Amino acid sequence: MSDDRPLPALDNETDTEFWQAAADERLLIQSCRDCGERQFFPRSWCHYCGSERTEWVESDGIGHVHTFAVVRRATELPQFEADLPYVVAYVELTEGVRLCTNIVDCAPEAVEMGMDVEVTFDHVTETIALPKFRPREHSAE
Repeated sequence: MSDDRPLPALDNETDTEFWQAAADERLLIQSCRDCGERQFFPRSWCHYCGSERTEWVESDGIGHVHTFAVVRRATELPQFEADLPYVVAYVELTEGVRLCTNIVDCAPEAVEMGMDVEVTFDHVTETIALPKFRPREHSAE
């Protein structure tokens, strides 16, 4: 990636804790204290019941590819041309929320819907780490 890529702002009250945790390689999602539902992307209220009593909980960072696309041309954001081709995917976590992210550490042709993945963090600056996902190695348990 080039140095002029778009990056998240770290001064947004709603998601500051999310980005701080990501820099420490921890993936957070929100949980509602009233209805118990979990949500992602960060909001100041519960998407399900409207409560403002949300809290951050740590995710295990494990899920599967819900759907994906392989990006082969950088038409709108030329800053990402060096990364081509790359995979943009919705990953469904075991906690039930879906994140729009990238699949890394495998060839784009190897990505499949339903593929088991785990979180990894791309430290793009000293203060920003982006959660991305890689194929999950199953342990022999």
